[in-house]
Amino acid sequence: MSNLDYDLFVIGAGSGGVRAARMAAGFGARVAVAEDRYMGGTCVNVGCVPKKLYVYASEYGKGFSDAQGFGWEAGVPSFDWATLRDNKKTEISRLNAIYRNLLSGVEADLIDGRATIVDEHTVAVGEQQFSTERILIATGGWPHVPDFPGSEFAITSNEVFDLETFPQRLVVVGGGYIATEFAGIFNGLGANVTQLYRGPLFLRGFDADIRAHAAQEIRKTGVDLRFETNVTAIEQRMTGYMLTLSDGSTMEADAVLYATGRKPNLTGLGLENVDVQLIDNGTIAVDAQFRTSSPSIFALGDVTGGMELTPVALAEGMAFARREFAAMEASPEYEFIPTAVFCQPNIGTVGFTEEEAQAKFGDIELYKSSFKPMKHTISGRDERSFMKLIVDKASDKVVGVHMVGPDAGEIMQGIAIAMKAGATKAVFDNTIGIHPTAAEEFVTMRDPWTED
Repeated sequence: MSNLDYDLFVIGAGSGGVRAARMAAGFGARVAVAEDRYMGGTCVNVGCVPKKLYVYASEYGKGFSDAQGFGWEAGVPSFDWATLRDNKKTEISRLNAIYRNLLSGVEADLIDGRATIVDEHTVAVGEQQFSTERILIATGGWPHVPDFPGSEFAITSNEVFDLETFPQRLVVVGGGYIATEFAGIFNGLGANVTQLYRGPLFLRGFDADIRAHAAQEIRKTGVDLRFETNVTAIEQRMTGYMLTLSDGSTMEADAVLYATGRKPNLTGLGLENVDVQLIDNGTIAVDAQFRTSSPSIFALGDVTGGMELTPVALAEGMAFARREFAAMEASPEYEFIPTAVFCQPNIGTVGFTEEEAQAKFGDIELYKSSFKPMKHTISGRDERSFMKLIVDKASDKVVGVHMVGPDAGEIMQGIAIAMKAGATKAVFDNTIGIHPTAAEEFVTMRDPWTED
């Protein structure tokens, strides 16, 4: 089909789309990428990168306080929202340019604008149409706010980074990792934060011990966690917003952040023009090679309903390009993917939860440890870390590792390598720890945990 304009037309210049485009072009394919909003996608612009920068900012406040126990004295610190916000914008602009250069460096064409699928081999951007052998949909997700009275006054993670003024009273609605991270960020920056979640305990899908311990520690930081509570209405007032809650009470806020879920970003994509099937949750159905029900159209990343993580989209983009343009058998491995929640304290996890391990392996052994981090023996901060190992007794393999505490994400990356290699509890036990560190606790837990 060399008479076509392109071998691959990628819709979406996020992590997965750019990786697939770069690798395909590197294999000699003629590639175009269309993007109508963010170079680098959600992660670079309104996700992982700015979120982590804001997490760093939010931790300085408690750092000033903790330093006093170590003999440091300083004046009363103050925080300037505009400085953080504008420095973040400068950094994101730099990254946007890098993404453009990555594509131009492999001679992939970048087309600014919203792409619409016309048919199985044609994509339109504005008035222009382009023919292509393959189409790859990598448009990611988009925040979703449910419809209720006053829902138009809510903001999402797309807008919260760039608010004109800092919200002294912030209500965060949602119980997932995005809601929990933003509650911690704004609490650390000095806002009065309330986090509402309609269920009995937040962070659904994480290990039950992790969820309970995180709730206990996050409350200590000052976040007002309220479970089994939802917003039924928002009313705009002269001094902010009045919220009516599901229990009949009311509260005022300067901003209401909704982080109650994301949906595939498929609006205006033209899927009605082709035979691309969706599954019940609105994501695109694909096979193991990321092919949709239309043989020439592929999809990967968040639009397919898998693990909504940047490294997963990157792995999928690489596997797609290798298979389609280099005749290489390639598919991502989805087992033992480490994840982190950058709340305060951090959460790091890899492998099965206790509930999942029990269902899959049956006879399991648990190892748990809770302790005050060494730093806080002098800082005076009331914070405790928690660690948990889950072992399949039949094979002695460690099948789940979970942590709440400082640097949990950094620690879990190394643990994930060991688990991918099939490390057993005996391997953990025979590994000499680095002393004094929190991470050494994972190789010094000797006695299985029992109910009594």
